[in-house]
Amino acid sequence: MNATVYLDNNATTPMLPEVAAAVVSSMQDCYGNPSSKHHVGDMAREALMRARGKVAALLSAAPAEIVFTSGATESNHLAILGALARDPARRHLIVSAVEHPSIRMLLPKLRQMGVRVTDIPVDSRGVPDMEALRHALTEETALVSMMWVNNETGVVMPVAEAAALAASRGVPLHVDATQAVGRMPLDMRACPADLLSFSGHKFHAPKGVGGLFVRKGFVLPALLGGRQERGRRGGTENVAALVGMGVAAELATQHMQTRMQAMRDLRDRFETMVTDCIGAAQVNGHGVARIGNTSNVCFPGLNAETIIHRLDKAGICVSSGAACAASGTEASHVLLAMGQSEEMARSAIRVSFGVCNTEEEAILAAETLCDVVQPLLNRAA
Repeated sequence: MNATVYLDNNATTPMLPEVAAAVVSSMQDCYGNPSSKHHVGDMAREALMRARGKVAALLSAAPAEIVFTSGATESNHLAILGALARDPARRHLIVSAVEHPSIRMLLPKLRQMGVRVTDIPVDSRGVPDMEALRHALTEETALVSMMWVNNETGVVMPVAEAAALAASRGVPLHVDATQAVGRMPLDMRACPADLLSFSGHKFHAPKGVGGLFVRKGFVLPALLGGRQERGRRGGTENVAALVGMGVAAELATQHMQTRMQAMRDLRDRFETMVTDCIGAAQVNGHGVARIGNTSNVCFPGLNAETIIHRLDKAGICVSSGAACAASGTEASHVLLAMGQSEEMARSAIRVSFGVCNTEEEAILAAETLCDVVQPLLNRAA
């Protein structure tokens, strides 16, 4: 196998050296329980406070508004289930049709519990229908949940408009910002969302840590009982990994603009080369606001798994827009919601760049993809 070119950063990112060094140092020197009332516990508690401050700064939030969790999945569940528990009379949830599986897979359980769930459709670009959202809001609506950036297509959602609509009916908004945090500027002083989820390993922190922004004054019942995190999430905090997430947040804050431009340049160079080489290639979400690192491309008549396998053999790591199940490969619910056929949805690959990627890697990936796809298209013809 050739040297690895890793282009699956929406799935996870490698820890940066500064982050890894901070994690190791914390594991060795800051091993106390932050709830313990002695000087070793004090060291851990102070390290946790510093990490919380750095994460809060990345979001332009107050440190007290950051609840540390195990990652975005837990944060999403904490936000949705907590919002439903606030008022037993409100048993209605609104979500977009293209939410992440960590939310979509929760919906059948909610329906079994008697919660009415409304799916907001998206257009062919993947943008939710705001008029549909307006009409869906009722006095029984407990929460609107909408991702900020789609994990498959990179499409940026109209969060500010959704928040304004929800607020006009007195409904809180939860934003799954897993693909946005660390990759685009977020200012929670300006964004009217009440709740916002994120995961550290999407911006070069360790896996297993993340957080939920809870706006000051918003009462959110805890799902895991305990005194940690101001009583909002029980369980001893993973201090070392959270210290690493603090460092990753600090680096993202310092280098946000240069990182954004660098990844956008790589993405645009890659897409231009691929679409110039392969006329049949279709970029999903093209023509609408997208996060700068993500490219989702369909190759009509082909199977994404075949393309991904051949790229992997050549040392290029990308992913599919489809979720693999025991019974086989299911077409991406995101692309189906955008009006793509099952055949087209199964032909899509996702290429997601990160801060560690270079222009040479983007060019190599595009050239290798063309070398892989063109013979398959010729054979299919």
